[in-house]
Amino acid sequence: MTSPLPPGETLPQPVLNPPASVAVFLVATIDTGGEAAVREVLGSLAGLVRSVGFPSPDGGLGCVAGIGSRAWGRLFGGPRPAELHPFRELAGPRHHAPSTPGDLFFHIKAARTDLCFALAAELMRRLRGTVTVRDETQAFSYFDSRNVLGFVDGTENPVGQAAADAALVGEEDPAFRGGSYAVVQKYLHDVDAWEALAVEAQEKVIGRTKLTNLELDAPGSHKDVNTVLGPDGAEQRILRAAMPFGRPGHGEFGTYFVAYARTPGIPETMLRKMFLGGPGSGPDPLLDYSRAVTGSLFFVPPAGFLEALPEG
Repeated sequence: MTSPLPPGETLPQPVLNPPASVAVFLVATIDTGGEAAVREVLGSLAGLVRSVGFPSPDGGLGCVAGIGSRAWGRLFGGPRPAELHPFRELAGPRHHAPSTPGDLFFHIKAARTDLCFALAAELMRRLRGTVTVRDETQAFSYFDSRNVLGFVDGTENPVGQAAADAALVGEEDPAFRGGSYAVVQKYLHDVDAWEALAVEAQEKVIGRTKLTNLELDAPGSHKDVNTVLGPDGAEQRILRAAMPFGRPGHGEFGTYFVAYARTPGIPETMLRKMFLGGPGSGPDPLLDYSRAVTGSLFFVPPAGFLEALPEG
């Protein structure tokens, strides 16, 4: 497999940046006639991030923007990403992964809440009257990289060149080299039912120890079901950017799941195993305590694409 970032190629959006302490996730659909305003915002996004983040250089402000399948042709002429398509709904006998509307995706991240808030507010000011916000989620890091169920999340993320190879498009689609596919889902957790389980039972569901995050030999566990192997038996990797969110006063506790991948086929295979099961494996046992309420697929173009948008 050739490297997705040969010398001299355009850089990706900040998909590969380390996890941030705070994030705001925005999913929107484009209203009729809103295409020009959306193009203007996408084309000026890098400068907007620099302006908002300039007074706080240690804040690490960044933003990843993705475009959905139904919006691509409305916004841009020319070729489209080879594997971009609408999110495919999954309906199993016990669990359901819905496909929900989404033309635009913004993953805003920083070390400080105020920076994420300021950028989200400015984006929405510029897009007001041209898009309909379908979901807005403010997320946060929780203790030592744990989710609200108490387990460490993202343990198996690749790093360095392995992360680039997993997350960024390469020579297989040269017009979009350095881009990435983003599978986005919002999960709500039944925390009361989860906390009613003994720690040992929770560990059997997850496939890791709760305190030390050590991997267990637990066939059929969440960890096991989420492992996708290629034809050669090697694990096929994605870059997870999941973060916890919640509103305790409303009894809402959840995980905002984002998978950045070189091809959407890998996270889609993972989701089919999770929701539908597969040979010798039932559905993901964690779904007995977690419910997907959104599902969208976006393409994250390389940074140079946004700086010089093709004509619509």
